[in-house]
Amino acid sequence: MAELLAKSPCEGLLPKEVDGLTLSEAKRATMTSLSPYRGQEAVLSDVLKTEHGMALPRPNRSAGKEGARAVWFGQRQVMLIGPDPAVSLADHAALTDQSDAWAVVLLEGEGAEDVLARLVPLDLRREHFKKGHTARSQLQHMMVSITRVGDARFQIMAFRSMAKTLVHELEIAMKGVAARRAS
Repeated sequence: MAELLAKSPCEGLLPKEVDGLTLSEAKRATMTSLSPYRGQEAVLSDVLKTEHGMALPRPNRSAGKEGARAVWFGQRQVMLIGPDPAVSLADHAALTDQSDAWAVVLLEGEGAEDVLARLVPLDLRREHFKKGHTARSQLQHMMVSITRVGDARFQIMAFRSMAKTLVHELEIAMKGVAARRAS
């Protein structure tokens, strides 16, 4: 019988560093999709705040901090990243474990916005897309979730099956930004 080995989505692909820009895989964490039952959003938000220290985020926002973050993930969907979900959340929302489904990378450094500007059809400059803002969008041809988690730091999530492509596209854009700075 074959012996299966657990591997992270970006194992062997990251980290990458180009001219002060860093692309790394985020620390593995529990990821749980929360989909509130009809009319339960307010109660779910209260339970989430009591149990995990953060309310449900508004559309295009995230709540919490590294290690315990809730990210808006679409209409009536939030991704809880970090803690194991409190059992009481299941009284107010459908919970689905997504821990192995996503590749999660961190792009950081001066010029991170320029890297993403080459790949994403959104204005992610700091004055428009502040810390805690999040968006579901395209990165080239992949659907992703992008969250600003620091002044020059972005969390980018793509389907696990797209990890190699995600890293490749970001690395090419990082090299393009570095070449532009050098000229």
